[in-house]
Amino acid sequence: MTILGVVTEYNPFHNGHLHHLEESRKKAKADLTIAVMSGTFLQRGEPALMPKWERARMALAAGADLVAELPYAFSSQKASTFANGAVSILEALGADYLCFGSEDGEIAPFLRTAEQLKKHEEAYSQRIKEWMKEGMSYPRALSLAFKEVSGEGDGGLADLSKPNNILGFQYISSICEQESRMVPLTIKRTAAGYHDTELPSGRIASATSLRKSIFSGDGLTGIHSYVPPGVYGIMQDWVQSGLPLMNWDRFFSSLQYTVLSMTADELSMIYEVEEGLENRIRTSIRGASSFQEFMERLKTKRYTWTRLQRMCVHVLTRTTKQEMQEAVNRERAPYIRILGMNEAGQRHLAAIKKTSTLPLVVNPRSFNHPALTLDLRAADIYAMGFPGSLRPERLRAEYATPPVRI
Repeated sequence: MTILGVVTEYNPFHNGHLHHLEESRKKAKADLTIAVMSGTFLQRGEPALMPKWERARMALAAGADLVAELPYAFSSQKASTFANGAVSILEALGADYLCFGSEDGEIAPFLRTAEQLKKHEEAYSQRIKEWMKEGMSYPRALSLAFKEVSGEGDGGLADLSKPNNILGFQYISSICEQESRMVPLTIKRTAAGYHDTELPSGRIASATSLRKSIFSGDGLTGIHSYVPPGVYGIMQDWVQSGLPLMNWDRFFSSLQYTVLSMTADELSMIYEVEEGLENRIRTSIRGASSFQEFMERLKTKRYTWTRLQRMCVHVLTRTTKQEMQEAVNRERAPYIRILGMNEAGQRHLAAIKKTSTLPLVVNPRSFNHPALTLDLRAADIYAMGFPGSLRPERLRAEYATPPVRI
């Protein structure tokens, strides 16, 4: 049996994701598809639009057979840590291939790039540090260092200035570092760009533009043609049940309270709060009436918007540098938590239990690990974004919700 692995967020699941799943299955000639999916807070430092169980249901409805959660300690992280966590879970679940979407669309440039940078690893790392000291953001420093080390004249390499290429390259680096048996594959992203904010004329839009449309006042109506019918039905049922779609606005008051209830010294202990930022955070949030305004006050050339949003997530959850260090530990996921499965996924899970290198967490109360502690705390904070009358049920959900089955 050939097993395909994909790494996802599905925030929300859209036609581009469906294209990726279908084309990935064809390319890998897969009999089974495993998706590793972020939980409550995502790689760009945003709360998930809908809870992980509903998004797992979307993935299963679209053709995934098994959905596992990427723990918080890896999901709200820079690309390398995000990739390391996802690769370790897919490896433990027996995936043969990992297929990612990219701007390049061919795997050969990524493999050549990995080989090239391995030859110049020390110089590459040093130049990244030097560019960042000069005030460059990490993605910009990475791109500049890559051009310097690889040489402008070297053709046939991946373009590491593109967001999906960067993440794809990190998957390949993780596969190599972990000596995984997985074979990397890629397919070209179609139409919408990763950061596009406006809905296009076709049927494929970026998740960013879909979220913007939803919260601009159009609700779900404006995204109907950009998501599969089954996914639209799941989202429609959610909203018609009186349940909210999440964004940072639902958490800004909590973030403001958290920041103002901490001293500058306490803030400086939070993960990703670098020296000097603690004072800027406190000053910026005092004068802001919304999350958008706060971010505009906080933003500097040195830090990307995404990096600052991730930092805000860790402030919101009060995740310290020490806690994150203990949770990440060797940059490998410490356990597997299943969010959903169909019959094929269930059969595979039963078979892999005996040989998996990672423990399967069924009941979070019966497993103890620093990463799971952060997962549970993040889930509690996420539940606070719901209206008061719904919070008790949402606070119980993390412990009481079984894996979705279809």
